[in-house]
Amino acid sequence: MTKNKLELMAPAGGFDALQAALDNGADSIYFGVDQLNMRARATMNFTLGDLEEIAQRCDEKGVRSYLTLNAIIYNHDLSLIKTVVNRVKESGITAIIASDQAVIGYAKSQGVDVHISTQLNVTNIETVKFYALFANVMVLSRELSLRQVKEICDGVINEDVRGPNGKLVKIEVFGHGALCMAVSGKCYLSLHTSNSSANRGACVQNCRRKYKVIDLEDGHELEIDNEYIMSPKDLCTIDFLDQLIDTGISVLKIEGRGRAPEYVATTIKAYREAIDAYYEGTYTPEKVKEWFARLETVYNRGFWGGYFLGQELGDWTDSSGSKATVKKVFLGKGLHYYGKPKIGEFKIESQFLTKGDDILITGPTTGVIEMTVGEMRVNNEVVEVAKRGDEVTFGVESMIRASDKIYKVVPAEDVDDKFVKK
Repeated sequence: MTKNKLELMAPAGGFDALQAALDNGADSIYFGVDQLNMRARATMNFTLGDLEEIAQRCDEKGVRSYLTLNAIIYNHDLSLIKTVVNRVKESGITAIIASDQAVIGYAKSQGVDVHISTQLNVTNIETVKFYALFANVMVLSRELSLRQVKEICDGVINEDVRGPNGKLVKIEVFGHGALCMAVSGKCYLSLHTSNSSANRGACVQNCRRKYKVIDLEDGHELEIDNEYIMSPKDLCTIDFLDQLIDTGISVLKIEGRGRAPEYVATTIKAYREAIDAYYEGTYTPEKVKEWFARLETVYNRGFWGGYFLGQELGDWTDSSGSKATVKKVFLGKGLHYYGKPKIGEFKIESQFLTKGDDILITGPTTGVIEMTVGEMRVNNEVVEVAKRGDEVTFGVESMIRASDKIYKVVPAEDVDDKFVKK
């Protein structure tokens, strides 16, 4: 569809995840502020006051920034959406991702670039043509196959569908991350059970729990193979990314605004390498296997190819929580960084740190640092183990800050209730 390289879009739920995206090859990031986005319940949303810094950090890296404003809008929200859109325009954020006509219409009236959210379920070329009156990018419904995606991308070219900017409309799809049991996230289960609307960004994710199916007529419990009958596995397209790019899409979106910064770092780095390999002609099964193994180390519910490969039903997970092959265990916080020798100083507040351990350092400005610990010193004495209460120093190539947190990264089977077993 376009001669330009596929745009890789990263999620950002906070400044640490934002920095991780910038450091690992994202072409664009998307995020939410306060309420009125589909992750409003998450603890990691930005505020309106953060927009200038977000725009500045992204501009410095040549990365585009998109504010997600895609919740259902009621009358009492109308003044707020105008405030948000006005701040987007003033701060220099690239575009708004929207699904409500009130947001779309006002943004267009203010000259703010609009992307159509997956919440609007764009599934055919006529719908693309209609929304091209308002928007330059369309995020397709998550329930489409590769063939259906290609037909829409071909239709944009064949029918010369252009957005308000005068350029061919760009087609965007989700390529990795959590999937909802409902059509593109339109679910009312949380509303019915907890009076907490998923369509207002407040889903309690009760579909991720175990359920029994009982016949109310005679009380018999129906036999089911999997108790997690409403919890699909996570989408992963790394193993058929070449086919997905060949459909003609312009943007690949990674889900995960509620995920930790190391999830963003690992996932974006893997897909960055895969996309680059495709264009360089080096996308191979061997590399796919390596990328897949790395993706398995961060939060996931197991993987499947979504509906792209023609499946009619979801592939359900068989357990709660993450299936990540490694886990992080909190150790402590940063104290100081000695720039010339490149030495970091940390306070161990929990567990213990051993020379040779794999660690993770995260922070709002630092982003994500993954490394193996070399020589350590406590009270200027070389030690093999730093215990709780110790202030330890060791070499760190990148600057760390006092706000940073340090974690030990260990195989999942070696962790029991956040305690390292060995």
